[in-house]
Amino acid sequence: MTTSNENKTNMLTKQDLNRAVFHGLGMEWGWTYERQMNLAYFNMVRHALEKIYKDQPEKLHEAMVRNCEFFNITPQLAPFVGGIALAMEEQNAKSDDFDTKSITAIKSALMGPLSGIGDSIFLSGIRIIALGVGIPLCLQGNFLGVVLYFLIYNIPAFWLRFAGIYKGYEIGTGYLDKLKSSGLIDKVMQAASIVGIMVIGAMSITMVYTSVTMQIGSGDTSASLQSVLDGILPGMIPLGVTWLYYWLLGKKKINILWLIIGTIVVGIAGAYFGILG
Repeated sequence: MTTSNENKTNMLTKQDLNRAVFHGLGMEWGWTYERQMNLAYFNMVRHALEKIYKDQPEKLHEAMVRNCEFFNITPQLAPFVGGIALAMEEQNAKSDDFDTKSITAIKSALMGPLSGIGDSIFLSGIRIIALGVGIPLCLQGNFLGVVLYFLIYNIPAFWLRFAGIYKGYEIGTGYLDKLKSSGLIDKVMQAASIVGIMVIGAMSITMVYTSVTMQIGSGDTSASLQSVLDGILPGMIPLGVTWLYYWLLGKKKINILWLIIGTIVVGIAGAYFGILG
């Protein structure tokens, strides 16, 4: 990794990146329903942002607001995304015409794919292996089972956090200028935006559980309204609910707590009257 000791154009040192990793260890401690890991992510990059924009208070304020946006990812991969974002923040600090929307676009594009990979590796892979080694020893009363579980799971997790932020920062500082000068940066941003939209679409249908149980017709000719809607557009209701919440949050500025309460009330009422399932 290239640090400021090796390249004076870089603002952050290896110590700054290490500090960011340690500040990002509680990636799931500050989880909220509205923006999920955004507070923990902001805490991870906050000190680096203060160093990058130390003489630019207006840009610092904008960066802090920008880095408090929605964020959710496998915790061990958050530093990699943070490293790329910090490198882009450096570019913004050095330039007067940097498109800051590209920072959000890159983060949004990486969250979904990396979460799929990270969850599979850590939750479905390494964690199961660690439990397979540790549980038999614990059942025998051997304390080594706890130690081995802790080491097997956490050594790769911590290694990936540090290696991730170094590599992310290296990618950002090493290739952003080349992409910008060649004109490829616009294509990368467009592709990142497309991937981000695809991820949101996939999340809408897989994470918003809404179905209609009403029947159309009677007897052998009856059909569920849900099957009719799926024939027109699969996932129509989850997509509609997602856009409704987006409109209520973004346009009407409805508090997320009221939306949660409203969801509970509508869900209970819909199930009671046999409308929703």
